[in-house]
Amino acid sequence: MRILGIDPGYAIVGFGLIEAARGQARMRTYGAITTPAGVALSKRLLQIDRDMQQLLDTLKPDVVAIEELFFNTNHTTGIAVAHGRGVILCAAERYGVPLYEYTPSQVKIAVTGYGKADKRQVMDMTRRILKLSALPKPDDAADALSIALCHARSATSRLPRPDRPGKTI
Repeated sequence: MRILGIDPGYAIVGFGLIEAARGQARMRTYGAITTPAGVALSKRLLQIDRDMQQLLDTLKPDVVAIEELFFNTNHTTGIAVAHGRGVILCAAERYGVPLYEYTPSQVKIAVTGYGKADKRQVMDMTRRILKLSALPKPDDAADALSIALCHARSATSRLPRPDRPGKTI
């Protein structure tokens, strides 16, 4: 299964593609979509949409996994990130690929086994699980790989799915 993990944003959208099979995961590629500062939000969102279309056409993922938003203290930035996330969701729907959403805690548990792990712990475990020699840069790409790993581990879980009783993830 080819899983495209997405760390949403409007200045930087991290992405990471892994292949997962039989409990093993391999990193295929990672990077970031960036938009220039000082440009109207609407133009940045249009660029994210176009770049996401190109990314999906090029990488041909079987599924997309994206992180749900967590608002901390800066709601203004959070709203702009939510706009970027919306564009990404629409691009995945348009492409016709199944879409899965995970909270930051779900990602942390899947990658480290601890829901309150710090960012460095998640990044280091992502590097170890994927057998990478160095941490992926930018951090947004490393986050996207951890989101993809979260889906890889959830997709093979034998736990019941809350949205479909009797069906496993």
